[in-house]
Amino acid sequence: MRFSTLFPRFCRPGRGLRKYSPQGRSLDVRLRRALTAVLAAVLLFSSVQEPDSATRNAVHRMVINGTINPATSDFLRKSIEAARQDGRAPLLIELDTPGGILVSTQNMVEQILNSPVPIVVFVSPKGARAASAGTFILMSAHVAAMAPGTRVGAAHPVSAGGGEMGKDMAAKVEEDTAAFIASIAKQRGRNAEWAVSAVRESKAITDDEALKLNVVDLVAANTKALLGLIDGKTVKLDGEDLTLRTKDAKLVTHEMSFINRIIDTISHPNIAVLLFLGGLLGLYVEFTQPGLIFPGVAGVLSIILFGLAAEVLPMNSAGFLLVLLGVVLLVAEVFVTSFGLLFTGGIISLTLGLLIVFDTPAESDLRVSFWSVLFPAVLGVSLFGGVVAYGVTRSLLRPQRSGIEGFIGTRGEARSDLSTGGGKVFIVGEWWDAVSEEHIQTGEPIEVIGLDGMVLNVKKVKEDSK
Repeated sequence: MRFSTLFPRFCRPGRGLRKYSPQGRSLDVRLRRALTAVLAAVLLFSSVQEPDSATRNAVHRMVINGTINPATSDFLRKSIEAARQDGRAPLLIELDTPGGILVSTQNMVEQILNSPVPIVVFVSPKGARAASAGTFILMSAHVAAMAPGTRVGAAHPVSAGGGEMGKDMAAKVEEDTAAFIASIAKQRGRNAEWAVSAVRESKAITDDEALKLNVVDLVAANTKALLGLIDGKTVKLDGEDLTLRTKDAKLVTHEMSFINRIIDTISHPNIAVLLFLGGLLGLYVEFTQPGLIFPGVAGVLSIILFGLAAEVLPMNSAGFLLVLLGVVLLVAEVFVTSFGLLFTGGIISLTLGLLIVFDTPAESDLRVSFWSVLFPAVLGVSLFGGVVAYGVTRSLLRPQRSGIEGFIGTRGEARSDLSTGGGKVFIVGEWWDAVSEEHIQTGEPIEVIGLDGMVLNVKKVKEDSK
């Protein structure tokens, strides 16, 4: 680009530097050269590609506060992709979990190990934990950190398919899981020996111990302090060194989608059990009181959500059969006179089934709470069901009081002479055709003893029976 084009005022004849010729001509040349050099430098600087977000002050953030399940796995995938599209910005995972599903855990660890962006896992806030599945996620991060008063560990595997594992199968699962966490620790340069002990012996440690044992990289009071501590830290990403620039970073917080929030909520055994019992109660009310609509719709929706939770959580086949048996016995109580034996057996079977239907670790929160959830829920359903069953049983034993059959035993008055040939009676404010095996005169009191189609069978009411 020519100097005269950018600065025409100085290059017009008789104007600017031209009037100082020949000395002005020399100065004009020097100024043009200097300005051209400055312009070239500006153009060169502006053409340089913008640096990655890892070297800019930008950090993406997601919070996992609950169990590890398919919803959290999908949440991580979307958050990593968003950070990648934003110039490979670091992704901060604030973690507080009691554990979760092994398949989802393996999927999340694989995403972190192969992530195109730096992953920072922070066990936070104070009092949080990275138990069981959380241990794998924490140790797989590029940067692992914990807040004061937090803990990590207790990663021993449990069965996920029904009942206790056999000795040989348990040994195989334990060996595979131990090798899995050891490989993660070695790849990130962390304490593989302790990681294996967390799997084999369910060991758990505090934040101070984790820092001393090289399980985590640092302990930070809060998120802001963490970002200041890791600023300038170098991590390996795709075989290359990458320096983090996180101090005073702008946090871009991600939220779960609506569908993922639903899956995340129902992916706890306590919620799943309440959904099942609520669905069972809603359907029972709809079948006993047809036409209410709302209980039936709510019941079907609850059962569908329970089915979705059953697809996510590890199921125990023995528990499922006990639940099914309990439902059958409760329904049978309505139609079979058992003096409460079927109902009692159904409640016991249902309670035991729901207690073990989800095969989850005994030491974690990812299991049905008996006293705070299951017992009061089953008690409420059983009381309601017992009252309804009692009412239905009594109604079945009572004589018919509606329709034509309800006239039997009702008294009225003969309005014509009655015999086998028929006549008229007045009963419950209506005229009826009637017949009688005995002769009844007009005006005498009568009582309905049967019916034949729309003709009543009546008898004379004795004077002493009035």
